[in-house]
Amino acid sequence: MTPRLASLATPLLRRLDPETAHGLALRALSAGLAGRAGEAADPILATEAMGLRFANPLGLAAGFDKDAVAVLPLMRLGFGFVEAGTVTPRPQPGNPRPRLFRLAEDAAVINRMGFNNGGVEAYLARLRALPRPLPAVFGANIGVNKEGADPARDYPALYAALKGLADYVTVNVSSPNTPGLRDLQGEERLAGILSGIAAIEGPPVLVKIAPDLSENALGPIIETCLAHGAAGLIVSNTTIARPEGLRSAHKAEAGGLSGAPLREKATAMLRECHRIARGRLTLVGVGGVASGADALEKIRAGASLVQVYTAFAYAGPALVPAILHDLAALLRRDGFASVAAAVGTAA
Repeated sequence: MTPRLASLATPLLRRLDPETAHGLALRALSAGLAGRAGEAADPILATEAMGLRFANPLGLAAGFDKDAVAVLPLMRLGFGFVEAGTVTPRPQPGNPRPRLFRLAEDAAVINRMGFNNGGVEAYLARLRALPRPLPAVFGANIGVNKEGADPARDYPALYAALKGLADYVTVNVSSPNTPGLRDLQGEERLAGILSGIAAIEGPPVLVKIAPDLSENALGPIIETCLAHGAAGLIVSNTTIARPEGLRSAHKAEAGGLSGAPLREKATAMLRECHRIARGRLTLVGVGGVASGADALEKIRAGASLVQVYTAFAYAGPALVPAILHDLAALLRRDGFASVAAAVGTAA
């Protein structure tokens, strides 16, 4: 089966409640029912970041595969990288259901999942069972439990456990659905986490930040990342804001909003991070990417890599080759010889 054919099932899944549909999609992926990309990525899309080589700059954001149950099938859809998690030290059920809401009229989703996952031991076991080498770059997204957490202890311990299993690790300190988590973006607490990680030899580290930070907060976060050896930032997580013009009946649900309404806000923050970082950090752009044009917008705003989530959940596997095809065509149209040549050209 090809990704295009697999996407034909997506409208059927939308008849189910979102969390049930998501679970079925993961099972189908795990069973290999989504097929694989029919051709290699266009050479113009090959790029390097954080000392890693990517066949293309398009990745799947964390949250889709929290427990790393479908890493290999997802990579086979054509992603240049796949990020699984958020994983926590101990299993936890997350917040009560319902906690995932489609805003179809707005091409958006609201979630208040609350880091529901099976814990790091099960996650590590699945990673160890994967055949190596993997066909794409793998990223692990780590977080802390809602109860009994010690961030300065738990993030470094998770990072150490992932050595040799992840190509990079993302420190998630920006989900709005775990009480107090966003407070970890503060300079002192973030420094404590990153300094603990820096004492351990391992893969590159990214920090995922919230789109709701003030501009004044970005400079200290970026300097803290640089001072403690982080390789870059993922810009950004979901937003607690509710932009004007949302039409869905679910628009007032609590949780993080993702998808099309986040694109402009996340891209503006990305552009500001690029201005402050001045090439000293790798930036990953995420938030509202649904097309090759959206991906190029993020790249030109300063992103070396781009991630999708909500649009992938709506459109299915066919979205991946569509974005890659269009991005390659747009790069050539605009006179760029590579992804790297386009980075930051509209920042």
